[in-house]
Amino acid sequence: MVESIGFSDMLSLAQTIGIVGTMILTLYFSKRQLHSLSIDQQTRVLNDLDEKMHKMAELVIGRPTIQKVIDKQDKPSEELAFSFYVLWVCAHAYAMRQRNVLNDNDWIGWIQWMRNCFQKGTITEIWKQVEPEKWFNPDFQKFINREILDKSIRT
Repeated sequence: MVESIGFSDMLSLAQTIGIVGTMILTLYFSKRQLHSLSIDQQTRVLNDLDEKMHKMAELVIGRPTIQKVIDKQDKPSEELAFSFYVLWVCAHAYAMRQRNVLNDNDWIGWIQWMRNCFQKGTITEIWKQVEPEKWFNPDFQKFINREILDKSIRT
């Protein structure tokens, strides 16, 4: 027994498929939007923390002796305080790249700036001296060691 499907049945089936398809697309795009909002929120939090680090760095650079509050160095210095500030700026740029906030062109500029700092300044010695594993994200440490230090030494 073969029953033929009438026009009204076909129309109902097409409407049902259309409604289900629309619901699936809505779910897909709303999930993407929620993911995007989550990344935006993380970026805002990271930027807020970076502003606080900036303020602390200003205080420590202005008065190097207060740096012993966070690290009991024998000889607090403006150079060490500024070096930490430079490293934190680099770490923040790295974090922004990981969140796709920095585009390729901006990131290439940051990488070049970091390489120049490590090649031409004293930041390489400071990096080795400060025990970065105690202060910085492990992924950022790997990045500095592989992409900045290794390539700076070769050039």
